[in-house]
Amino acid sequence: MKIAAVIPARLSSSRFPRKVMCKIHGLPMLEHVRRRALICKGFSDVFVATCDEEIAEMTANFGGNFIMTSKDHINGTSRVSEAIKHIDCTHAVILQGDEPLILPRHIEFLLENIKNEPSVDTWNLIAELDSKSELNRHSFVKGAVNCAGNIMFCFRKSPFFSDFNIQSKIIKKLLGVIAFRKEFLLKFVDFEPTPIEKAESIEQMRIIENDMFVRGVLVSPSLPSVNEPDELIEVVNLLDLDGEQKKYLDLILNDQ
Repeated sequence: MKIAAVIPARLSSSRFPRKVMCKIHGLPMLEHVRRRALICKGFSDVFVATCDEEIAEMTANFGGNFIMTSKDHINGTSRVSEAIKHIDCTHAVILQGDEPLILPRHIEFLLENIKNEPSVDTWNLIAELDSKSELNRHSFVKGAVNCAGNIMFCFRKSPFFSDFNIQSKIIKKLLGVIAFRKEFLLKFVDFEPTPIEKAESIEQMRIIENDMFVRGVLVSPSLPSVNEPDELIEVVNLLDLDGEQKKYLDLILNDQ
């Protein structure tokens, strides 16, 4: 078994252009993510998949591996599916270039789950809801998880009417770390987009609507990503004030 980490990245983010190149303690945000992946035990390789020469050059200057992809991809999963054709691996873990707080222990826990059940096609890190207000916050995806740990249905606003203390037992946040068995990912990207996927803009629903499942892997805590410029402040504050984050920050900065 060979599990590769692939970080899809581009400069033309609609809400925050060039965000992956924003400097945090002197390093581009994308480089923080790549170095955290390198800290993890269990990856055979770590790659950046990009269509932008500037990102490729930056990655190479830091000694990283990159794969150039088409400019026509509509999402990160599609970009990774092109990249892994050139990677010797059995599974791919997709990490997001705008999540510089990702914890290596969370990724390692995902890798343990994959190694224990390598025939599972798709995995997604999930986390507990922090508050009742998150049930109807459309900016991130949630999912109802069954007793086997599989995500049965994904949504942006809760379809349930029960009290929050009941909903919170079955509804989890879907985090930005998703893993695929390589052979499945290469097939999945050729599936036609499905009705709920298109209506709600939730890519995981293409799998579920085709009568397959996504295995949830519960971790804690959930951590913010950087979607808009204001969120960068929260991320920097956590890096400076949280003990675990500070430990990884020191490791990353000392690796220069």
